Amino acid sequence: MSSIDWLVLFGTLIAIVGFGVYKTYGIRDMDSYIRGQGNMNWWTIGLSIMATQASAITFLSTPGQAYEDGMRFIQFYFGLPLAMIILSVTFLPIYYKLKVYTAYEFLEDRFDLKTRTLAAFLFLIQRGLAAGITIYAPAIILSTLLGWNLTFTNVFIGVLVIIYTVSGGTKAVSITQKQQMGIMMGGMILAGILVIQMLPIKFTEALHVAGKMDKLNIVNFELDLADRYNFWSGMTAAVFLFMSYFGTDQSQVQRYLTGSSLTQSRMGLMMNGLLKVPMQFVILFIGVMVFVFYQYFQPPVVFNKVQMEQLEQSAYREDYLMLQEEFNQAFQEKNQQLDYLLKAVEANDEAGIAASKSQIELHAAHQEKVRTEVKELIVKNNPSAETRDTDYVFMRFVMDYLPKGVVGLLFAVIFSAAMSSTASELNALGSTTTIDVYKRSVVKKANQYHYLISSKMFTAIWGIFAILFATYATLFENLIQAVNLLGSLFYGTILGIFVVGFYMKWVKGNAVFIAAFIAEAIILLIHYNNGGSILGIPIDIGFLWYNAIGCIAVMVFAALIQLLKRN
Repeated sequence: MSSIDWLVLFGTLIAIVGFGVYKTYGIRDMDSYIRGQGNMNWWTIGLSIMATQASAITFLSTPGQAYEDGMRFIQFYFGLPLAMIILSVTFLPIYYKLKVYTAYEFLEDRFDLKTRTLAAFLFLIQRGLAAGITIYAPAIILSTLLGWNLTFTNVFIGVLVIIYTVSGGTKAVSITQKQQMGIMMGGMILAGILVIQMLPIKFTEALHVAGKMDKLNIVNFELDLADRYNFWSGMTAAVFLFMSYFGTDQSQVQRYLTGSSLTQSRMGLMMNGLLKVPMQFVILFIGVMVFVFYQYFQPPVVFNKVQMEQLEQSAYREDYLMLQEEFNQAFQEKNQQLDYLLKAVEANDEAGIAASKSQIELHAAHQEKVRTEVKELIVKNNPSAETRDTDYVFMRFVMDYLPKGVVGLLFAVIFSAAMSSTASELNALGSTTTIDVYKRSVVKKANQYHYLISSKMFTAIWGIFAILFATYATLFENLIQAVNLLGSLFYGTILGIFVVGFYMKWVKGNAVFIAAFIAEAIILLIHYNNGGSILGIPIDIGFLWYNAIGCIAVMVFAALIQLLKRN
């Protein structure tokens, strides 16, 4: 990082925090703090919704996932527009009619206090842990790339967010997310343009290389419940996840409850539904172009530079250097086959294409074998080392090849994304704790100023909790999947409670309360036995299906319990 990069990075972060505090200084009532005075327009709402979901994990992990697995992750978002339509027609009008501060207030009006408290409690568990992950995920990558202490990086991100979130509440979160979203997408698009310009081949040839190497695998119509990402899981299981996330998760509900009208909130949701898929497509496509780039420029054996430097200085140095040479040789041989492949494509020679593709796959498999052996050396040298390195791919490319200033901008993108999603989570956690627990069950009669201070205090406490969780967390298989998995363990049950409330008017509070516990137990039982069996029945289910199973289980058990009570 040059001095220009540091200036761009810290200048951007200070400007965002300062702007958020400045624009919201002096807020002294609960309505302004939690609902942002209810005067946001649709495009501010839409950008805020997108920025809340687009965490640093999106910009760190998604390009690496595309590098390794191609474009198929885009199918996860296919059901998003459908979910936005359902929420705009059903959920939003009820929230506006009741003039709620949180989504869970509706549940007490429809059922009873214990059901409201249960849903709020499930949200607090899930989102409280997720807030820690959204800090930890970028911190572990950034600390490695920048040479910072991990704990310091966790605290640095967390404190920045706490400052303006506690100061200005929902309005501070929403207005800063507009700037953050502009920085995030502007930086990523610039990176995409630069990587395409740096390719030694034409753009159309790059598409041929990516396509022949199975990286443009956008749609898969094969029905496989164990497959996390295909068309059917995107249009069914993911719809349940999106309905729960955008319809019942306070971190998102609080974004569109700031709308000046029901129409503005609906338009903000639909903006998210229409733009999120193209946004994810762009980020994944950048990852694919980085993959093509590394077919022509020597990639590192392992993208975590710190681990490689440690290995070079260890007792395994000679073994590593031999494997490095073997890796380089496989790269050179594969590179030659790429030239043959493009010539065969230009000549429309199917036999030549098949032969070149076969050789490329052979050399790629050899490279992967060498990578595995190097990772084994890393673990021998440091048994606690995490060797999965796809989350380092994009930022390693940025640091090694992009010009001064742009590197700082891309780091600002990651920090901004971490701040935007964490701010929404802390804001929602503080609001839910105050409105659904503290005000409703602890201190029931106090003035508005008391609850305003309480909300700020709880926001700060959740921020400290997130920093502590991030400090003691461990790296998951893939950061973006970790967040989706954590949500899937709880979202189905929460959504089921709301669906019963909206559509099964004859079911009462006791029935749905018991059903929610049964459904959550089923989901946890399936998850911890996934890949094994339950009562001799083999279980192999992608975690996205937990959302559908949890929701349907609540509906079915609530109906059965209510019918049994009647009889």
